[in-house]
Amino acid sequence: MIERIRLWWKFDGKYYHKYFIYGIKNLWKWLPVIWKDRDWDQHYIYTILKTKLEFQAQHIHKYGFHVGAKRDAEKMFLCARLIEIQQEDLYKMEYIDYHDVSYEFVPTDETKKWFEMKDTTHSESYDEYFAKYPRQYKKVLNGEDTLSKYLKPDDVMDSNDKHRIAMFIAHENQERSRKLLFKIIEENIESWWD
Repeated sequence: MIERIRLWWKFDGKYYHKYFIYGIKNLWKWLPVIWKDRDWDQHYIYTILKTKLEFQAQHIHKYGFHVGAKRDAEKMFLCARLIEIQQEDLYKMEYIDYHDVSYEFVPTDETKKWFEMKDTTHSESYDEYFAKYPRQYKKVLNGEDTLSKYLKPDDVMDSNDKHRIAMFIAHENQERSRKLLFKIIEENIESWWD
């Protein structure tokens, strides 16, 4: 029994006060993230993962002594940025910048209890958007994107339906950024230590 206590003191006990202080600092650092955490959807999972990556990247950037420390920190910051893209749906919403639409609610009956939304397109510049992503444009037209597999067999993509093509490209870009995020994590997570 005395030997066990001696070994504990030698390896852990004499550092216990430092571990305690570090734990208190961690509680303080994580408090805002945990306070806002909810169990509803992936946004909160992403928030916790992003926060951890940012904390670790800052630590490795500042104190990292291994050869690739700076590069590892850059990859972690990149993953945090990709998480932001996922949380904000930046690629999914990007195509909206390429058209100008107004919406109005029109009554569907005389009582004016029921309304339908009508949209009016004033201008669009989807060709610029398509030129920005030529590979995704071809994939969508060929039905090789991730959304086209959910189309019914008789529902063919019309090359004149620019709005729909733009939506499919936006979805494809969002999927690509998510896959890139987890590919970077998968390939590097075991080497991210200091």
